[in-house]
Amino acid sequence: MSVTMRDVADRAGVSVKTVSNVVNGFVHIRPETRGRVETAIAELGYRVNVAGRNLRRGRTGMIGLAIPELRNPYFAELADTFMRAAEARDLVLLIEHTGPAGEHELDALRSARRQLTDGLLFSPMTMDPADLSPFDDLDYPLVMLGERVFGAPVDHVTMNNREAARAATLHLAERGCRHIAVLGAHEGERMGSAALRFEGYLAGLADAGQVHDPRLVGEAGRWRRSTGAAAMARVLDSGAPVDGVFAMNDALALGALHELHERGISVPHDVAVVGFDDIEEGRYSAPTLSSIAPGREQIARATSARPGSTSRSSRSWCCSRC
Repeated sequence: MSVTMRDVADRAGVSVKTVSNVVNGFVHIRPETRGRVETAIAELGYRVNVAGRNLRRGRTGMIGLAIPELRNPYFAELADTFMRAAEARDLVLLIEHTGPAGEHELDALRSARRQLTDGLLFSPMTMDPADLSPFDDLDYPLVMLGERVFGAPVDHVTMNNREAARAATLHLAERGCRHIAVLGAHEGERMGSAALRFEGYLAGLADAGQVHDPRLVGEAGRWRRSTGAAAMARVLDSGAPVDGVFAMNDALALGALHELHERGISVPHDVAVVGFDDIEEGRYSAPTLSSIAPGREQIARATSARPGSTSRSSRSWCCSRC
């Protein structure tokens, strides 16, 4: 049978309440009493029943992270960052996939699994930004991530996509690039990472005194290496001169590097490439990839503490490093 707090109390010659105070770090206990209790705990091999303690506190000690997919390197590294931030707060992170096409986004919000977690970190991929009804009657703490939905009655952490994309485009222009392509655009999108980063790209061109050439826009649905290579190929095949590339994420940039290499185009001598997300893989590409760092550590710090609260506030945080 498992060792109980009563067993520890009997061995140490103290009350169960005293054992509880020692286990929970209560400071006003005489050193000799604390020593007897800690000795008894060690001798008996007592372990705290975390589930029972959390149940009494009305908490589970777990938070959820709903993201589109782990196949995308950015989300994989973001999940790892969140996991470490949660561990630092003695929390367990449960990761849920909502699907690259957003097919399970509403399920994540309404799932019975929400009874198992103290809150949810939610990164929608395709949710309609004009539809806030899914957030109206939630009875648990929620923190929104990303750029699909603004104005929901919940806390929201995002990054300055427009300014970061502008900085990347200006960086290429300052290196002497005069024909800068952009990869990852979504035709007709008005809200989301692609729309905001495209706005930043256009702003960067304008600041550099350059004219936008529609032939230099490489559209890509899902941002993956394969779609990046295909978008790069279409831009090159258009006949437009290209000496710089801003890829809206690093997976697209890695695909572009592959396509340029296949065609014998030297990077960065013939074409300079800048990505977005600063994933680890980019540091080992040939050549290494210049990239915008989105501030994953900042995002994790800003969000990981929020779901433990029962607040229904709607504050926003913006994190990015260029």
